[in-house]
Amino acid sequence: MARLPLIDPETTTGDIRASFDRMPVKLNIFRMMAHAEANMIPAMRLGNSILHRQKLSAVNRELLILQVAQLEGGAYEWRQHVPIALGLGVTQPQIDALERGSIDDKAFNAAERALLSFGRQVVVNVRVADPVFADMRKHFSEQEVVESLVAIGFYMMMARLTEATETDLDPAAGMAVFDAGKKRST
Repeated sequence: MARLPLIDPETTTGDIRASFDRMPVKLNIFRMMAHAEANMIPAMRLGNSILHRQKLSAVNRELLILQVAQLEGGAYEWRQHVPIALGLGVTQPQIDALERGSIDDKAFNAAERALLSFGRQVVVNVRVADPVFADMRKHFSEQEVVESLVAIGFYMMMARLTEATETDLDPAAGMAVFDAGKKRST
């Protein structure tokens, strides 16, 4: 049971109501975030831009999102993003390795290992050791490095939102929410 009541989308007004009306599934994470009326729409726009407008590939982004969920104990994000990751090309062996925290697993190529090593250091240490940063730079552009940091930070925030409030887990929405967001970003 969530520590705060979930906002009923039918009781909202204005931009928040319009946002809920466009959602194919009114996920609990959005119903919780609706408490922060001034922040909900900007946060959703940022999340949508991460999912649909970054140069960072969809596979790499989803690997980072799942890594953040695993490291942060973000059960909500894990449940929602596993089907999305699979739908976008992440393999089940990669998901299994992330669930175990095995970023050196053979399921990952050199670039993915560099990305996940970088991601782990950002989440756990905030600062990134020079060799890890240099390895990331071998495989990714400056834009992709910064986009990775934005994605990591956003999903750390979402994990904290859902875990601190004990937001009830929804069934996985799969690609429905992802696809709806893609339509809005084009």
